[in-house]
Amino acid sequence: MIGKSALAIALSLSPCTALCQTEGGTLPGGTPLALRIDEHLPMRDGQPVRAHLIYPIYDDNKLLLPKDTIVTGSVVELRSDHSRRLHAAFGGDFTPFRKPVVHFTSFVLPDGTTIPFTSDDATDGAPIFRAIAPPPAKGGFLRRQFDGFLNVARNDVAIFTGPGKGDRFVQFLYTQIPYHPQRIEKGTAWTIETAHSVELPAEPAPPAPAVAADPPSKRHFWDQPLPPEDSPKTDNGSWIVQANLDEPLSSETSKNGQAIKATVAEPIFNPDHTIAIPQGSTLIGTVTRAKPSRKFGRTGVLTFNFNQLQVPHEETRTVETRLTGADSGRDIALDSEGQAKSKPQDKISLPVILALMASRPLDGDAGKNGLGGGNGLGKNAVGGAAGLGLLGTVIGLSGGSPNAAAGIGYYGAARAVYYRWIAHGQKIDFAKDTRIVVETTPRRSAPMKSDSQP
Repeated sequence: MIGKSALAIALSLSPCTALCQTEGGTLPGGTPLALRIDEHLPMRDGQPVRAHLIYPIYDDNKLLLPKDTIVTGSVVELRSDHSRRLHAAFGGDFTPFRKPVVHFTSFVLPDGTTIPFTSDDATDGAPIFRAIAPPPAKGGFLRRQFDGFLNVARNDVAIFTGPGKGDRFVQFLYTQIPYHPQRIEKGTAWTIETAHSVELPAEPAPPAPAVAADPPSKRHFWDQPLPPEDSPKTDNGSWIVQANLDEPLSSETSKNGQAIKATVAEPIFNPDHTIAIPQGSTLIGTVTRAKPSRKFGRTGVLTFNFNQLQVPHEETRTVETRLTGADSGRDIALDSEGQAKSKPQDKISLPVILALMASRPLDGDAGKNGLGGGNGLGKNAVGGAAGLGLLGTVIGLSGGSPNAAAGIGYYGAARAVYYRWIAHGQKIDFAKDTRIVVETTPRRSAPMKSDSQP
């Protein structure tokens, strides 16, 4: 079994290896570049930044820059993050949070050649979450509710068992301190556009990496399910198309029936290696449902689809599409129909835990078991920590009233209830140049002509 898996992986890598050979050419101005860093960086002005391309870059159906090409730049400004500062201050954290502004200046090719380019400054960096549409749900209402509960439980367990749990614990301890260092988090991503055209040389394909087959690991019910494969479909004449949105979309501002476009980012090839959908083609569609977020934790909803495909120098084709994947700066989910909405959140555990901590100073057993006042101070510290972290702990240990310590703790529980049950729910938005994945199937009807054609 392992040998077959290794062979399958090697065969799947062989076309990629061929595609990694670039032909060289001109990278047009306005080309979107999705970049991500793979290490934590200090939050300071002038900090060098070394990122890599998340997706390969094509032009005229030729590969110009392969995936993981290095892009370098530096932090040119630190802007105040007012909303985060305010939110943190209510929890006893007075760190002056900032947002880095990064200016990327050059590509670093595999042979070490540096190619300078110009672009706008990159702002509002955030980790990219890839939402993937699952297969159609099975079962009735109870089964769907159980699946939703299971997803929430998996997310909770992943906090303690997923990769990087040690670092997450350290960062949690930092949040309990009234002032702590800030950093640019590993996985932070930006999307920029080139300001001018860039000449790129041809690059040979790198040597094929050695493939080591890992033995299949036993999966548990708390493990996240494996995502479906995004492989081109040929059995029913459909394709999996990678595209970039031409304009931003949001559940708060988009309207039902709003026209939208997306540009195909990578060419799609037929089995005989002819081009089925050229890079640079345009998907045309509409927003079918936009519902803004509301009070009491009601999240926004956004659905859109495409029904036409404009191929350069050809008649416009009519197509049926389904959104199967999308990048987002928020941790959202797609249903089997391609509707984007927020993931189910655990709204109960944290408020309950904080409420239990807040009640400790009022426990009437403070003077029993020979512990005397020391035990009371400890309970006061637990109650204060529930509301204001380390600051609340210090207040509790200062020997203040148990009622004051409990009040601080219940304040923290009330904040948790407010943000989970009363405040506005999460909005759904996609920035310009967001990468989406669309399953596209040609319709059997005759192709529609654009308005400019007779």
